[in-house]
Amino acid sequence: MEVTVHISGRSTSSRPHPRLTAALALLLAGAAVSSCGGGSSSTDPQRNAKARTFTLTIARNAIVGGKNDAEASWITKTVIPGFVAAEKAKGLRVKVVYHGYGVDDDAYKTKTALDLKSKAGADIVSLDGIWVGEFAQARYIKPLADVVGARADSWDGWSQISPSVQQLGSFQGKRYGIPPSTDGRVLFYNKKLFARAGLPVNWQPRSWDEILAAGRALKKLPGVTPLQFDAGTAMGEATTMQGVLPLLAGAGAQIYSGGKWTGGGAAMKQVLGFYQHLYGPEGLGDRKLQQEAKGRDKSFEEFANNRIGVLLEGVYLWRAVLNPKDGIARMPDRDQAVGYALIPAVAPGKGVQGRSFVSMSGGSVATVNPHTKYPQQAFDLLAYLNRPDVVKARIAGNPEVTSRNDVNAEALKNDPFLSFVAQKVLPVTLFRPGLAAYTQVSTALQEATAGIVAGHSPDDAAGQYNGKLEGIVGGAGNVNAG
Repeated sequence: MEVTVHISGRSTSSRPHPRLTAALALLLAGAAVSSCGGGSSSTDPQRNAKARTFTLTIARNAIVGGKNDAEASWITKTVIPGFVAAEKAKGLRVKVVYHGYGVDDDAYKTKTALDLKSKAGADIVSLDGIWVGEFAQARYIKPLADVVGARADSWDGWSQISPSVQQLGSFQGKRYGIPPSTDGRVLFYNKKLFARAGLPVNWQPRSWDEILAAGRALKKLPGVTPLQFDAGTAMGEATTMQGVLPLLAGAGAQIYSGGKWTGGGAAMKQVLGFYQHLYGPEGLGDRKLQQEAKGRDKSFEEFANNRIGVLLEGVYLWRAVLNPKDGIARMPDRDQAVGYALIPAVAPGKGVQGRSFVSMSGGSVATVNPHTKYPQQAFDLLAYLNRPDVVKARIAGNPEVTSRNDVNAEALKNDPFLSFVAQKVLPVTLFRPGLAAYTQVSTALQEATAGIVAGHSPDDAAGQYNGKLEGIVGGAGNVNAG
C-alpha cells in the first residue's frame, strides 16, 4: 500500500488576513452560482474502503527550511513515519510523500480553490478557517459526514474540542473539518504602569466603563498612551479582529448572524462611541498611531517599552512579539510585568448570547477532499493528525493552544497565560464568518473606525458604514439594523 501526502499551510490568523485577489473572487463567485460548483463527485463514503494499497495526499502551506518550517518538520519526522507504522500494523503497505508549499496565503488559497474546482488536489486539504464558508458555498468542500459517513460525527476527538472551537471548521451547522489549534484575544496590560496609576495589578474589568476608568487613571502618567485598540485602515484586519469584532460581540451582536450582516444600528454605534472615547476629544488613545503605515508594529514596541497601558491583542503578542527569548519586540520582564484579562461586554450579561465576557479567535482547518478516491483512509489520516500524542509532538518545545482540551490541560499546565486562554477565553470566543463578502465588510468596518479617528461622530460613521455595507452584501434586505 502506498500513501502520498502533500501538506500545505498553517494559518497565521493572529496577523492581518490577506484580501482576495480579483481572480480568486471571480473564481469563487462563479462556482457559487453554478448548479454543480466544482463538479460532482462520487457520494459513496465507502468507495475503495477495502483497498489494501492506495495513495493519499495532504496539502499545507509549510515547507522544510522555509515558511512554517516546524509544521513541515512535524509532518515529515512524526506524522509520516507514525502513520506508516500504524497502517503497517493493520497489514497495509503505506508510502507517504510530503509536498510542501512556501507561498503567500493568497497564492495558496487560489491554488487550492483551482485544485478543488477541477476535482484535483490533496486528499487532506488545509484551509484557513475564514475560507470554510466560501469554499462550502462554492461546493469545493462538503460536510465531513457527507464525504466520510457517520464515523465523521462519531469521532471520539469531538468530545475534546469545545463547541465554540468547533465553529472554526463548521458552516451552517455542519462540520467541514477539524481545527488543529486556535488562539484568542485578550486585554494585555502593563502592571508597572497600573501600579504607578494606583490601579490594581490583578485587573479584570467587568464593563467598558471600567476600561475607560483605567484609561483615565493611566492618562495622568506622562508619556503614556492609556488604551490601544486598533483602528483605521492602516492596521488592516487587525482593526477588525483586535477591535471592532470583540467590541461588537460585547455590545450583543455578531457581524453576521441569522443570514444577515450587522449594520450601523445601536450595537455598532456603541462600538464607535467607545472608539470616540479613545480617539476623540478625551484622547485616551494615540490617534496618530492608528494612521501610520507600521502603526501596529509601533504599538508593540511602545507596549514593550512601558509606554502603553492596555492593548487588546491576540496570543501572537505574548508568544511571538513580547517573548523574552526571540520576540520581535522582546520584553525581558514580560512574565512579571504583563497582565492579561478577559474582554468584558459593555456591561455584565449584555454581550452576545447574554455573555459577560467575549473574545475572537482564528486558526486553520483540515478537511477531506470530496473528490478523494479513498474517503475512509483519508479520514484515518485526518484523525491521526489530530490524535493526542501526535498533537503533543507538534507543540513540543513551542507550546500553543490546541483545539483539544485534554492536550491543553497537560501540555499547557506550566504556562499560565496559554492555560488562561485555553480555559477562560475559548469557552466565550467567536469566529469571523467564512463568507466571500467578509473581506469587503471588514474594510468597511476599518473605514468606520478611521472616521472616528478623523473626528466624525459615531452616528455619522455608522451611517456611512451602513450605506457601504448595503452595497457590499446586496441591499438592505441582507442587513440587520443591529
